[in-house]
Amino acid sequence: MAPGEGLNLKGPGRRCEPTSALGLAHIDWTAPWLAQWRAVGEPIAQRVEAGCPQPQALTEAGQSPVDFVPQADLPDGQAYEDFIFAKGQVPTREGLHDFFNALCWMHFPLAKKRLNQLQASEIARAGVGQVRGPVRDAATVFDENALLIQTSDAVWDALRAHRWREALLDRRNQWADTRLWTFGHAALEKLVQPYKSITVHLWRVPQVVDACALDAWLAQDLTPHKLASKPFSPLPVLGVPGWWQANEDPGFYDDVDVFRLRRIRQQTEKPYGVQEIV
Repeated sequence: MAPGEGLNLKGPGRRCEPTSALGLAHIDWTAPWLAQWRAVGEPIAQRVEAGCPQPQALTEAGQSPVDFVPQADLPDGQAYEDFIFAKGQVPTREGLHDFFNALCWMHFPLAKKRLNQLQASEIARAGVGQVRGPVRDAATVFDENALLIQTSDAVWDALRAHRWREALLDRRNQWADTRLWTFGHAALEKLVQPYKSITVHLWRVPQVVDACALDAWLAQDLTPHKLASKPFSPLPVLGVPGWWQANEDPGFYDDVDVFRLRRIRQQTEKPYGVQEIV
């Protein structure tokens, strides 16, 4: 996949299109971002590679609260999210994008169900218009591209401020105590063929949240108000210490086209104008 390719949003009521022509055979299950997914995902991928239709293999794994059905089961004119909410079935195409989406349903069933409820509720409230609206838009960003992070205040503050060298070099020893959970299936699709500029959206997990309670906590944390405020923080994901051999060279972080400074909007004339990440 060439740098610059990303999510292909085909319309307000459509799902995101896959961004890669690679297949399940290209997945490197030893990659650190797949460490939590391998035990469940690799056997399913092997079954699909052996000829089993992907929706069938995913459903028969029995790891998800929803079933996976062929894409043709989605009626013309019905929104993808609305169909899932009504039927408890996920229209699924062959290939990486929908495969990783299904694995996310298996690892975060409560959070994925919560996202679907929010999206379906927004569709019921506002219909499928030309603009998704702030809640649906943020839910889609989270679903496709989120990386959950549990780290110290010092590392989080540096990441939020785009003080990349401080966060990823000066405080590198603190990443041994930082926990990361992959979530966004579009980001995972891109990482099958990694390139330096792949950027995820960080969502912070408090230190008090235990890993076994993560899914339940996340389902409660995904509120319309919080999503609409878009509390994401971007991170070029191959900069994570230990996730990519090239970042052992400090010069890796000098690429300002990837590790960009935080840009602040000009102060508006309105007294309530606030600074935002662009």
